[in-house]
Amino acid sequence: MVKITCCSDSKVNVIVYIIVILFGMGSWVAVNGLWVELPIMVPNLPERWKLPSYLTVIIQLANIGPLLVTLGYLCCKNKVNEKILIYSILLIGTLACVLLAFFWDTTAYVFGEEHSVALFALDFSLSVVDCTSSVLFLPYMALFHVNYMTALYIGEGLSGLLPSLVALGQGVGKVSCQNLSIVNETTNISSYHVQSIYQDVSFPVEYFCFFLCGMMLVCGLAFTLLNYLPYCKKEHLTQKACTGTELYEFNNKAESSVKKRSNNISPAQIAFYLSLITVINSLTNGILSGIQSYSCLPYGNDAYHLTVTLSKIANPVVCFMALLLPVTSTILIASFVTMGTGISVYIILMASQSPTPWMYDEPVGPPLMISAWVVMGSLMTFSKVSIASVLRQEGKTALMWCGAVTQIGSLIGAIISYVLVNVMTLFESAPVCS
Repeated sequence: MVKITCCSDSKVNVIVYIIVILFGMGSWVAVNGLWVELPIMVPNLPERWKLPSYLTVIIQLANIGPLLVTLGYLCCKNKVNEKILIYSILLIGTLACVLLAFFWDTTAYVFGEEHSVALFALDFSLSVVDCTSSVLFLPYMALFHVNYMTALYIGEGLSGLLPSLVALGQGVGKVSCQNLSIVNETTNISSYHVQSIYQDVSFPVEYFCFFLCGMMLVCGLAFTLLNYLPYCKKEHLTQKACTGTELYEFNNKAESSVKKRSNNISPAQIAFYLSLITVINSLTNGILSGIQSYSCLPYGNDAYHLTVTLSKIANPVVCFMALLLPVTSTILIASFVTMGTGISVYIILMASQSPTPWMYDEPVGPPLMISAWVVMGSLMTFSKVSIASVLRQEGKTALMWCGAVTQIGSLIGAIISYVLVNVMTLFESAPVCS
C-alpha cells in the first residue's frame, strides 16, 4: 500500500488521495464549464452578453438545494443519508449535461420576449447539483482522516481548471474582423463597416457538454470506489456503515477536539471575518460575475476569454499556496480584502465606461484588465481560504455561519448585478470588432 506522511504525522494513501481528488472534481465542474463556454453560446442566444447576469441570478436561486439539505440536518439529523443524496445529485447532474448537449440553444417567447428557456432550466438543475455538493461532500468526508480533506479542495479547484483547459484547446471565442463594403443602390455610394466573424472551433458545444457529462461520471465512479472498494474502505475511520447518527456523533467529537485547540477568537473578530466573507462573495460571485463581459470585451474578445480562463487556473494555484503559506493575521487578511475590493472598484468603473473605457485602444489596456481580474480573484480566494482556516479553530458552528454568509453575500451581489444590468441598463456591450 502506497503511503505518504503529512505534516501531522498521519499517513495518507496516495491512490485513495487521488480518488478523493477525482470525487471532488465533480463538485462545480458543470457550472464552471458552462461559464467558460459562454463565448460560443452568446452569439447564438437572444440575451447576447446579458446572459451572464441571468445565469448569475439562476445560480444563486439554486441555493434552495443546500438550504433544504441544511434544514434536513437540523430537523432530521439521524435520517439524512449522505450517500443516497450524493448519488441523486450526481445522477441529476449527469442527465442535465446530456440534455444540455441537445437543447442548449432552444428558445421560446416569454412575456413577448425570446429567451433561452432550455438553457436557463438546465443551468438551474446543474446549479442545484453543484451548490448542494458543498453541503454534502464535506460531511461525507468525515468518514476519512482529516488529511484527505485537502484532496477534496484540490478537486474543487480542478473542477474549474480542467474545463478551462479544454476550452482553450477548443478555441473558444476566437474571432476575426473583416472590412465589408456596402454599396447604396440609390446613391451609388459605398460605405464600409467591420464585421465580426467567429472562427470555427475544434469541436462544438455539444461535445463540450458530453465532456462535462464524463466528468460527472468520473466523480460518481470515484464516489463508488470510496464507498465499496475494500482498498479504499481501509482508509475509513470506521468499518461500519456510516449512518446519520454515527456521522453526527463523530462531528460532535471532532468539534469538541477543535475547540480545545482554539485560540479563543472573540465574537467581534468572528463577526468581522464573517463580514469580510460577505463582501468577498458579494463581489466575486455576484456583482463582478454579472459585469465581466462589459469590463473585458472592450479590450477585445481574446482579453475576455483569457480573463475567464486564467482566473479559473489561478483558483486552485492560490488554494495550494494558502495551504503552504497559511495566514492568520487579521490585519493582513483585511489588507488583502481591501486591495481586492479596490481592484474590484476599478473593474466596475471600467465596465461602466463600456464600450470605450480607459485605455481600451492602447496596447497596455488588455494586459492591465486581465491582470486586474487575476490579481483580484487571487487576493479574494486567498482571503477566503485563510478566513475559513481561522474559523475552523472555532468548530462546526463558526464554519456553518461562514457557509451561510457565503451564500447570503453571493445572493446580494447577484441581485445587485441583475438590477444594474437588466433593470437600470447602466452597462453597454462593446462590439467584438470596432
